[in-house]
Amino acid sequence: MKENKFLIKGGHVVTPEGIKDCGVLVENGKISALAANIEPEGARVINAEGMYVSPGLVDIHCHLREPGYEEKEDIASGTAAAARGGFTSICCMANTNPVNDNAVVTEFIKKKAAMAGPVHVYPIAAITKGLEGEELTEAGELSESGAVGLSDDGRCVKNAQIMRLALCYAKRFGIRIISHPEDMDLVNGGLMNEGYWSTVLGMPGITRAAEESMIARDCLLAEIENTGVHIAHVSTAGGAEIIRAAKKRGVAVTCETTPHYIYATDEWVKTYDTFTKVNPPLRTENDRHAIIEALLDGTIDCIATDHAPHHTDDKNVEYAIAANGISGFETAFAICWTVLVKGGLMTPEELFAKMTSEAANILNLDAGVIGEGRTADIAIISPDEKWTVNPSKFASRGHNSPFGGHELTGVVKCAIAGGEIAHGGDWACG
Repeated sequence: MKENKFLIKGGHVVTPEGIKDCGVLVENGKISALAANIEPEGARVINAEGMYVSPGLVDIHCHLREPGYEEKEDIASGTAAAARGGFTSICCMANTNPVNDNAVVTEFIKKKAAMAGPVHVYPIAAITKGLEGEELTEAGELSESGAVGLSDDGRCVKNAQIMRLALCYAKRFGIRIISHPEDMDLVNGGLMNEGYWSTVLGMPGITRAAEESMIARDCLLAEIENTGVHIAHVSTAGGAEIIRAAKKRGVAVTCETTPHYIYATDEWVKTYDTFTKVNPPLRTENDRHAIIEALLDGTIDCIATDHAPHHTDDKNVEYAIAANGISGFETAFAICWTVLVKGGLMTPEELFAKMTSEAANILNLDAGVIGEGRTADIAIISPDEKWTVNPSKFASRGHNSPFGGHELTGVVKCAIAGGEIAHGGDWACG
């Protein structure tokens, strides 16, 4: 819904200076004023009484599947799902078909996103051609075409010398390398976290060393080259501790975790529900607590979704051959709000920062802040409203969520991207 001028009134506005009870005036796609008692002529009023008016959420790790896997998701359905989850800026990974390893694919994604709607889509291109881990892509060309980072996500860059060269090369162009930390030799056909539950269920386990060894390697390479690296989807206590130690040494490492490592554990796999199959795998209760502690002390910089939608046929099979991934856009905020804020572990300001400004800063995105003169990217959130997850009602084509039937707190009533209502238009009109 396009609007030239509207006022969001009565909400708790999340700003860099703290939460303010004031109005937010949006004109021609920009925030033109933040003040109490604004009464502009000709502005439609959106009543946000008792709600949080947050910067639009920022997700620096998702999969939109297009081009090539539109049966799982396309850019239009993915951005619609993102908006329902309160996300107005999202970064999509390169494991498409063809792989986003050249400017043509990067530009295609940007054009399709512009046609799909107002949600801002930032492509992340591949580190190596074809995600094969052998030949580096043209970082400068990809950056110029609009890529905001480089990652072979879904695969690890196995060759340490190739990864070292990638870090050097990316540094020259001011673009971030995002590491998918997974030693496939150590995965060795595993299906879930190696531990008590893999033993009970008789499933091949994946040692945590598969993740932790690659986190350690890439922190060391970034340290040697005096450059930055971002570690994707941290899931283990040991991985968080390696990053914590690297940061103390002054390594320019940043990292993310996801809502499913905050909420779920490997015990969930006892149902043999393939919706619990994800990469890295769901870990132990001890890991879950360690990940939360790492968020609280700043070791983990932000929360991303790793939204990974799949067609029903990819999941409605035996656990061993099911695809990895959880459709995460539409549950991400509510899971984090329920566990972290309603659980008394984080303040609202802290969580919003992890899902907005701190995420945007990692990839230098112009997003995640409410302020005068800034682009009007806004999420309006009802903080105490409860809802039950029903994946069949997702806007995403991927209904692969293990959270179906779970009651969560926190509802995104409206998402505004670039001054345009991307979700909740009917509510806003009311």
